[in-house]
Amino acid sequence: MLHEFLLALLGFTGDFVLDNSSARRRPEPAEAGGAGDGDVGPAFRLAPDLTFLQPSERSAIERLISLGFYYRELNRFATESRDLSWIQSSVEVSSPNADITLNGKVRKGSAYRRAIANGIAEILSVYRSAVLQVEQNLLSDPLPILATVTHGLNKFEVLLPPLYELVMEIEQKDIKGGQLLNLLHKRCHCGVPELQSCIQRLLWHGHQVMFNQLTSWMVYGILQDQYHEFFIRRQVDRDEGNESAQSDVADKFAQKLAKDTSLTSWHSGFHVSLDMLPEYIHMRVAESILFAGKAIRVLRNPSPGATLLEPTNQSQTLKGSHRMQSFTGGPGALKELPNFSNISAEELLPQAEADKVDAMLKQLKHASEFHKRLFESAVSSIRTIAANHLWQVLDGLKHYILSMFYCT
Repeated sequence: MLHEFLLALLGFTGDFVLDNSSARRRPEPAEAGGAGDGDVGPAFRLAPDLTFLQPSERSAIERLISLGFYYRELNRFATESRDLSWIQSSVEVSSPNADITLNGKVRKGSAYRRAIANGIAEILSVYRSAVLQVEQNLLSDPLPILATVTHGLNKFEVLLPPLYELVMEIEQKDIKGGQLLNLLHKRCHCGVPELQSCIQRLLWHGHQVMFNQLTSWMVYGILQDQYHEFFIRRQVDRDEGNESAQSDVADKFAQKLAKDTSLTSWHSGFHVSLDMLPEYIHMRVAESILFAGKAIRVLRNPSPGATLLEPTNQSQTLKGSHRMQSFTGGPGALKELPNFSNISAEELLPQAEADKVDAMLKQLKHASEFHKRLFESAVSSIRTIAANHLWQVLDGLKHYILSMFYCT
């Protein structure tokens, strides 16, 4: 009985602990009405023929084995979200809900959900260690069983149920991207320190994805957003739904990566998606991120049709004899400007500046918590760097155009 009890704490049922979820089903995202449905509570119950248990003992045991139900469902979410469900395809699983991804249905991908699943896997690892410690304590001193188990797992009674409700809301409403960050940010404000620490850890995992996307956008000028979760979007994606199959998404993603090598329209190429913009990031900051990324794209991938003055002619003003020399081909003459395609990105954006931007983003990424003031300060600095180098390019073009005007 002891071993069946411990196995139930890890989500395995049998003759001693019954799984009543066979008559229940997990609602699909399209039909879910919220996380408060009556079918989402713990489904583990003690067998009714265990007459030797007192009512108080039965109540205490059922309260404890409910942790096993929460553990199983959280582990299912983590496994499916991390695309590891194929590992269990040949293993018999007691849960009727564990084969949701194995019956031919295609789930929408989400980098943010995968990151949150990694955080949940960390919490479940701590829970498994606690169950193992309880088993060791019981084997060394078998009495009293309920007191030992309760003492070893009491902190998880305030952690696993809220995490389960969080996971159910994510699945039912198909929450991802910036919307998922918003949900976690709101759940961080609670009165239970242990739960707050867990949610903050999940939010940290979500921010890792966001900072990776920010680095790709603000350091290399590439929009790395396979599942349409970033708050910077291509203009052509404004009216696009994310309803295609995963194969179609992969094809579109490959095409978009190919387009990153060419310069798109400055005004209509990208925009800020309010749907995926976290509430704690101000619109002004998002617009600065948008501008910085577009500027980096220009500096990293200059247009083949653009031209610049040669360095020896940039500071010259064509007056008097200099103007005559320009017509006669003298030393002050304007030459055919080199094509931008022949100019390396190092000349337009020095590697030292790119490294500085990357270092600022890495410092924010590795911080244990998201600091809004530091984030806004870093974005402002990156915008200044991008704007200064972009202005140098535009200033060179301005001098060239004015020189051509004076020549005529």
